[in-house]
Amino acid sequence: MTELLTLVPPAFVVLAAAVAIAYLPRRAAHAVGFTVSLAVGVWSLLLRSMEGALIEARFMGFDVVLLYSDEFTTFMGVLFGFFGAAGFLYAHYTDASAVQSAFALSYVGSSVGAVYSGDWLTLVVYWEIMAVTSTLLVWHYRGKAVRAAYRYALVHGLGGSLLMFAVILHYVETGFTGFGFAGGISDGLPALFAALGIGVNVGVIGLHAWIPDTYPRPHVAASVFLCAYTTKTGVYAMYRAFPEGNAAVAYMGGAMAVYGVTYALMQKDMRRLLSYHIQAQVGYMLAAIGVGGAFAAAAGFFHLFNNVLYKGLLFMTAGAIVYATHENDLSRLGGLRKQMPVTFAAFLVAALSITAVPPFNGFVSKGMVLDTVEYEFTGAATLMGYDVLWWLLSIGAVGTFMSFIKFGYYAFYHGDSEVDAAAANTGQKAVMAAVALACVAIGVFYGVFFDLLPATEQWAGDTSPYSFSHVSKAMILGAVGLIGFYATKPLLAKVHGAPDVDALYNPVFFYGGRGTAVGTMEIYRAVDDAVVAAAKEAAAFANDPGGYIEDNVPERFEDRLQRRRDSTPGDTGLRLGIGESVFVVSLSLAFALYLVL
Repeated sequence: MTELLTLVPPAFVVLAAAVAIAYLPRRAAHAVGFTVSLAVGVWSLLLRSMEGALIEARFMGFDVVLLYSDEFTTFMGVLFGFFGAAGFLYAHYTDASAVQSAFALSYVGSSVGAVYSGDWLTLVVYWEIMAVTSTLLVWHYRGKAVRAAYRYALVHGLGGSLLMFAVILHYVETGFTGFGFAGGISDGLPALFAALGIGVNVGVIGLHAWIPDTYPRPHVAASVFLCAYTTKTGVYAMYRAFPEGNAAVAYMGGAMAVYGVTYALMQKDMRRLLSYHIQAQVGYMLAAIGVGGAFAAAAGFFHLFNNVLYKGLLFMTAGAIVYATHENDLSRLGGLRKQMPVTFAAFLVAALSITAVPPFNGFVSKGMVLDTVEYEFTGAATLMGYDVLWWLLSIGAVGTFMSFIKFGYYAFYHGDSEVDAAAANTGQKAVMAAVALACVAIGVFYGVFFDLLPATEQWAGDTSPYSFSHVSKAMILGAVGLIGFYATKPLLAKVHGAPDVDALYNPVFFYGGRGTAVGTMEIYRAVDDAVVAAAKEAAAFANDPGGYIEDNVPERFEDRLQRRRDSTPGDTGLRLGIGESVFVVSLSLAFALYLVL
């Protein structure tokens, strides 16, 4: 069995299947996607008993590790595999095409490859494949998704280049021996470029606008896949870069939590609101990883796991509404709890999970994250010096309550929908019910998942998830969020989005890119015209040197030319013969071209 598990990396199998399903009928394509993703989840569970480099190879002259296993790769592999299976079922029942599912499976495969990589070079290769496949997944939907995919490709091309530059600098500093992740990325410029490159994928402030710009555009099933893989693979890579923590990463996470919920509150497009909450929730994960330590890393990864489930479920419920009503705008919806009761129930579970209400899964992992910031896990409430960070995360938690009260109020309660709505189909209901059940089960039986993570035994006694302290804090945050929503509801009803950083850099890149392209073409045209004109002159000279000189010589030199023609060989009137003259002109032209081009 061990030999079979390590015969090939799981990513190879998934990517091979992705190529095949593009040529299958729709139902068969989704069945293969479901089966292969499920197999990755089981495969990952079986790899749990093995640690270290399991498959090594040579690539471009370097020793690389194609399959590496530890607690975190297992955790990510289980998550990516089982959630991918749910995603393909949902895709089938929302009429996604076989080609779209091929792109989705290749996206899953490249993400699995990235988290199972055992060195920076292999991770960067999968990182780039992930960027390409996710771009195609968006692009395939056509319409408004095309421009969003173009912007997405540009941003991720920049992020991948920065990460590659960081890896090159890291290898140079380690004498090209530091291929593995041990010790993280080198300090200085490698760490800076790695933080920026990975920061694109996790959506740090200023590099985040691609998330709300892209995720609302494609097919609803594509949005479900997109919300689960790119940003979470980025969190994994951030941990590999800074395994001992980094205060700047921690505080950036706290700022993301506040920034994301602030912009989410101003949205009326359902999927755009959810997209900003991806940034906010990733902020909690980065805060935990930035604090550092085994338990903090476990808290960040457990929150990542739970986030994929409840955020995926939220995108599924939003997708079911879009599928039934063809409407994204919350202001045009309302009263859908009557027409879509199962979707409403699934939304409630997801909303209670993301807002960290007991006994749902988000309550457990968000409590862990807040504790990593607040306590040293000695059993005493000893502050670690992250007071500001704790307040940022708490403000983010209040904003999360407000956002999902707003979502639920306008979609399912407020008034009546302006559009007709049909209930979600049976398949959509079944998938949403399964994911909702997982959100509840993990919140209750969290100990099963603690066995997959390191250092979770520290979270016991007074700091257990359902201690009075944790439950009371959650209730206080929820009450403040409820009061905050009703206090700001008149204002929120009037706001329909707000300018983000892309309002600045989209025009800069668009017009700057167009200006650069036009300028380059004009310079090329001018050079081309000059070369063609010079070539014509040279040809005219070569065909009739005497006539050419006679036609072009200034009038005051005509007598001198005639005297020289009478006293020199050849017909040019020069001291050189015709052949020598052509040679000199050709050589001069070649030299001029060399200087220009």
